Amino acid sequence: MANADVRVRFCPSPTGNPHVGLVRTALFNWAYARHTGGTMVFRIEDTDAARDSEESYQQLLDSLRWLGLDWDEGPEKGGPHAPYRQSQRMDVYRDVAAKLLDAGHAYRCYCTALELEARRDAARAAGRPSGYDGQCRELTAEQRAAFEAEGRESIVRFRMPDEPITFTDLVRGELTFTPDNVPDYGIVRANGAPLYTLVNPVDDALMEITHVLRGEDLLSSTPRQIALYKALIELGLAKEIPAFGHLPYVMGEGNKKLSKRDPQSSLNLYRERGFLPEGLLNYLSLLGWSFSADQDVFTIPEMIEKFDVADVNANPARFDLKKAESINADHIRMLDVKTFAEACEPWLTAPHANWAPENFDRAKWEAIAPHAQTRLTVLSDITANVDFLFRDEPVEDEASWTKAMKGEPAPLLTTARANLAAADWSDPESLKNAVLAAGEAHGLKLGKAQAPVRVAVTGRTVGLPLFESLEILGKETSLTRIDAALAKLAA
Repeated sequence: MANADVRVRFCPSPTGNPHVGLVRTALFNWAYARHTGGTMVFRIEDTDAARDSEESYQQLLDSLRWLGLDWDEGPEKGGPHAPYRQSQRMDVYRDVAAKLLDAGHAYRCYCTALELEARRDAARAAGRPSGYDGQCRELTAEQRAAFEAEGRESIVRFRMPDEPITFTDLVRGELTFTPDNVPDYGIVRANGAPLYTLVNPVDDALMEITHVLRGEDLLSSTPRQIALYKALIELGLAKEIPAFGHLPYVMGEGNKKLSKRDPQSSLNLYRERGFLPEGLLNYLSLLGWSFSADQDVFTIPEMIEKFDVADVNANPARFDLKKAESINADHIRMLDVKTFAEACEPWLTAPHANWAPENFDRAKWEAIAPHAQTRLTVLSDITANVDFLFRDEPVEDEASWTKAMKGEPAPLLTTARANLAAADWSDPESLKNAVLAAGEAHGLKLGKAQAPVRVAVTGRTVGLPLFESLEILGKETSLTRIDAALAKLAA
């Protein structure tokens, strides 16, 4: 559906590390903008000075760049509705609040916190809704003056309509909220600072956002925003009410909503482990959306071509780390070898590498890369898989040694060494036959016969294809390591 008039927005707060739920919201907005040929607006909601930080802001920018979720308007890009940071738009919000007050769409509320709590308690005790009861809705000028003479502070409340609000959610269908469930609400604090309830819809209106795709947790605020939109349209500040689509919760362990505090929610975790952006985005897109009934792995261009918010499922989506890893592994296989080799390089240097930098041999790395590509789940797995090539000695892993050297492995290793010394080291099949023959001489199948050789040479019981690894490591080094293993067994 090409529709260049579509304007979506992604508007996070710069607090803490980016999390996967936030990324899923960004992805769905971005994919819908790219699918329709519309505009992606990136906006920063940084009005909470106590929680917002410049470090988090920079992390957000860096994370979106890493994921490839580019934006058309926003920080560093500019656009016709700049600035795109709320902290730089305070004059706009003050002006809108004043106009809402002048037109009667909002009013000053002088109720103290103690008075509000006492009336809420009484309402709950009587079985009535405990939201704001409209006490200050119809104050006269004299009453307002009296409160101000007492030194009372006032907040600004928006005046909600007295009839139900109905709208069609793009994900959930038609929804209706009755007035008793949506009382008048605050839009400006007593100190004059605007609240999220004002700044978010005002920015959407002034930036001409056509589709608001956001988390299900914000659904209860939608009728308030729709009422505010109607007031802004009446004031000539908005053109239309956007379409709303509320995305399903992402669930973690124990059927609980995945929260920022859950370790598996941190985007940085997946980046540090070496998830590919394409693999992670592929998996996150499946949290509430489906490419097709029989295909879970696809490219981002394929997703863009098919994505429509109307196809998003309203049911909660469960985060499954195993499936995320499996999909990422598929994306690793989809890379050409050169791209794969380049993608692994951060894990082949300090601080990840456990070998001296001067020991890294690019020719060996390029030779082993095609064999490694078929074995990895995440890119960080590469370090332990190839370290035997670049270390003076293999990693000492006593558990692997004990497992592989059960029984009497020395005679087998001695025979295998002799066979390997006579083998053709330019042909992995020749090396395989050398170990196979050693195994047969000692009544062992290949799997059992190669285990001591693998541990002697690589230090581990599992890893890349053994005989290709031996060829790349080289005859002299491989035989020296088998000799060292035999000496250790003798000792």
